[in-house]
Amino acid sequence: MSRPTPNPHAEAVINLVALEHNVRSIAQLVAPAQLMFAVKANAYAHGLLPVATAGLAAGASSLAVLEIPAGLALRTAGVTAPLLAWLHGTETDFRAGIEADIELGISAVWQLEAIAASEANRPAVVHLKVDSGLSRNGATIEDWPELVRTALAAERAGVLRIRAAWSHLADASVADDEAALAAFLNAVAVAEALGARFELLHLAASSAGIRMPEARFGLVRIGIAAYGISPFDDRTGAELGLVPVMSLRAPVIETSVGGSRLARVAAGFADGVPTIGLEQASILVNGVRCPIASVEVDSLLVDTDGARVEVGDVAIIFGAGDEGEPTAEEWAEWAETIGDEIVTSVAPRVPRVYLR
Repeated sequence: MSRPTPNPHAEAVINLVALEHNVRSIAQLVAPAQLMFAVKANAYAHGLLPVATAGLAAGASSLAVLEIPAGLALRTAGVTAPLLAWLHGTETDFRAGIEADIELGISAVWQLEAIAASEANRPAVVHLKVDSGLSRNGATIEDWPELVRTALAAERAGVLRIRAAWSHLADASVADDEAALAAFLNAVAVAEALGARFELLHLAASSAGIRMPEARFGLVRIGIAAYGISPFDDRTGAELGLVPVMSLRAPVIETSVGGSRLARVAAGFADGVPTIGLEQASILVNGVRCPIASVEVDSLLVDTDGARVEVGDVAIIFGAGDEGEPTAEEWAEWAETIGDEIVTSVAPRVPRVYLR
């Protein structure tokens, strides 16, 4: 018989020890290259400040924050490590970013003009970005020379300092990445012929950082792998020695739903539970994998199939897999997506609980 549960809700448990293990392992792998830890999208929905702090403690030398406001939040919280932001709009407050010592990824001449017009009280530090094939906000090969010439003129005027050239890889295949590496090196050569002198080059993120040593240069940007999720289709995070950082859990709030063997769990699609691939999906309840019957806004129903399930039992929607629960990678396979989407879909309303 069903009993009410007070204040039922899902929670995302964030294992900072696992995060530190992942960051430390990858830092050792890519050394002597430095490691830039990506904490975009609120640290892939894991929580910006706790995760950024743990990543720096584990060996990351800098943070990729994507947007200036996220960098400002970290500066306000006392983070002093180098930060890189590269997603800018026409209303971006470049002056605030520059004066907070946030380095800027730059891919268009209008961004350089906006930096000059910001009248910041110090020169901006910029990383010039070229599109090497992914088409993710880098200057095209055709526009690259103009971007470099404009940046050099601004450098001579004391508006900025050019620190790095960089790009993103598509990670579609080894052949694609090799072609992108060649395109990047060619762009660097073009820039150097125009007079640019780069202190740093960076190209590889999680995938190429692990499998492509020739793309590491002086710095590797690590994103999803640090959270314990494989960047590859053919290898799991566990096979790479990574440990998933996030577990999504929720209590059982009703049993024998409608007199059937269904049980209700307090996590629904408003919390981030996927609704695609449910014919394959299951979660762990009381140590038993229970198939999902349906997902609603605030809850889901599972078929207990005779297993002993009581109100108050904790269901694990996904986690590290060490108790027999599905991982985010397994959910991604069911939903025909990537693990990144599974963890970043966990809603802000779900409390984050941090464990060491």
